[in-house]
Amino acid sequence: MLVNQFLFLGAILFCIGVYGVLARRNGVMILMSIELILNAVNINLVAFGAMWHAGDITNMTGQVFALFVIAVAAAEVGVG
Repeated sequence: MLVNQFLFLGAILFCIGVYGVLARRNGVMILMSIELILNAVNINLVAFGAMWHAGDITNMTGQVFALFVIAVAAAEVGVG
């Protein structure tokens, strides 16, 4: 698959998440929308990491940053 397809998916998820944060008043729905935004960021990080370092197994920068974002999302769920 092309990187453009991953970026398009990430943009759609990000827009849905921003709309959910701005339009909802329920706290749980706002947290779910923030999770969508974080997942969009993860998709972009992994896609760019795979694009810039294609074939290099030792450099996994995008995946490492995605794991940090997942850890922040887990802390958010704990607060929620």
